Amino acid sequence: MKLKNVAAVGSIALVSALALSACASGSSTGTSTGAASATPSSSAVTSAVDSSLTGTITAGGSSAQANAEAAWITAFTAQAKGVTINYDKSQGSGGGVTNWLAGSYDFAGSDSPLKADQQTSSQAICGAGGALNLPIYLDGVAVIYNLPGTTNLQLSSATLAKIFKLEITDWSDPAITADNGGTALAAGPITTVTRSDGSGTTQNFTNYLSAVQPSIWTDAPSNKWPVAGSSAQQGGSGVVNTVKAGAGTIGYADHSAIGTLTSAKIQVGTGKDYVAFSPEGATAAFAAAAATQDTGVKGDLSQKIDYTKLTTPDVYPIPLISYQIVCTTFKDPAQGSLTKAFVGYVASTQGQQIAVKNAGSAPIPDATLAEIQTSLELVK
Repeated sequence: MKLKNVAAVGSIALVSALALSACASGSSTGTSTGAASATPSSSAVTSAVDSSLTGTITAGGSSAQANAEAAWITAFTAQAKGVTINYDKSQGSGGGVTNWLAGSYDFAGSDSPLKADQQTSSQAICGAGGALNLPIYLDGVAVIYNLPGTTNLQLSSATLAKIFKLEITDWSDPAITADNGGTALAAGPITTVTRSDGSGTTQNFTNYLSAVQPSIWTDAPSNKWPVAGSSAQQGGSGVVNTVKAGAGTIGYADHSAIGTLTSAKIQVGTGKDYVAFSPEGATAAFAAAAATQDTGVKGDLSQKIDYTKLTTPDVYPIPLISYQIVCTTFKDPAQGSLTKAFVGYVASTQGQQIAVKNAGSAPIPDATLAEIQTSLELVK
């Protein structure tokens, strides 16, 4: 059974996406509309939309991608009016991959690439060529909190690891005081809020904690939260809403989903620099620390982040790279062509600027977008 539930965004986001798509309708020239540039650069990666396309794409997974997906869908279908695209954000990355492997989705949205066993399993639906992990969304894992009277919280990686390991349990703890220039916060219990479902955001957050504080964060990185005793919530929205509703709470979520909540500044390196999330910081982190992994699958663009390289104040230390996962060979070639057209649009300079405008994300660099377009040539 195919699951169909279109993710929703606010009317302002939809209007923005429609305006962007209208500018590009019938043109093969990418239009950059993000804060960085009003016109496409000479290296812009373009992907024209064929207005004669028809059919339905069913997909789902990453809730981090939800706002961007809704804007991409609106912009794409404004030009290809015969196409319907359903993206179910309620599944989270784990559910998205599971449903895709079961044949329910044309592509999966996931905040982490397929694991080796999942890549092997994908051959049942994709043939011997397997699947492609294509990085199409760049943002950051925000550490969100609800602490009345505190709007400028700073946390070192060691303190952060101890809070989520439940080793620091009160906001007046000396380690938190030290992180905040010696200013003690009001005493009160800390309630950690985490994901209950299989989550790529959890995978990214635990990747970070394990890499930068291995002596404290001794649990293996996972898309399932490994520490018992937190307030476990379904989906990124569940984490955000729970933090918003309770004083003394702290959690993690994709930055685009945090709404009016405040996020902490996170220490970079071992010095005194604490960095707030910014799209520029995510872009700098990608450039400094992301590298394509050799998975043995031609065209696969799985990325690995070397967190030890994120030590300067121009980077945000917990970047989040999210993927659209597609078969190299679709059982239905027509469905493969339709899905390839949408993914190609997303992986264009114009598509990335739509995400910047509507989700507050950072654009995937044009050089990587060009690699994605080359990888998509393998899809059939």
